[in-house]
Amino acid sequence: MKAIWQIPAVVAQTETIARSLKHFTRRELLPGTHSAADLAEKVFHAPFVLVSHDTEADPVLNYGNATALALWEMSWEELTRTPSHKTAEAPNRQERSRLLAAVYNQGFIDDYSGIRISKNGRRFRIKQATVWNLVTPELRPCGQAAMFSQWEFI
Repeated sequence: MKAIWQIPAVVAQTETIARSLKHFTRRELLPGTHSAADLAEKVFHAPFVLVSHDTEADPVLNYGNATALALWEMSWEELTRTPSHKTAEAPNRQERSRLLAAVYNQGFIDDYSGIRISKNGRRFRIKQATVWNLVTPELRPCGQAAMFSQWEFI
């Protein structure tokens, strides 16, 4: 059985996330030059949270690294079946929707903070998250991603 970061769709999604971050922010997801497989493994095990979702009307998460899986207290299978809006409590979902609309229109934001909730009901505040649009090599929208390394349980 392949490790999560070795699954071809995960390697491709990691490349999309990295390429899109560079397109919108001019920043590298990880410093240095990496093969696609090496990037996927290093990002999956990185100490920051990285998640992404698709472009459905009710977007579903399609990537979460090991730090995200631990923070949301989910397995890969659970996370990748979770509608993105369910990572926030109901009262915070409208604010989350405004954020995603702003990202869609501007390409990215660099200073998002908000309250999220794990599968088991553990609440946490994320700080200074970067949220950006994901695009194909032809610049067609294909989702959004978020990355942060600061959070606190509340």
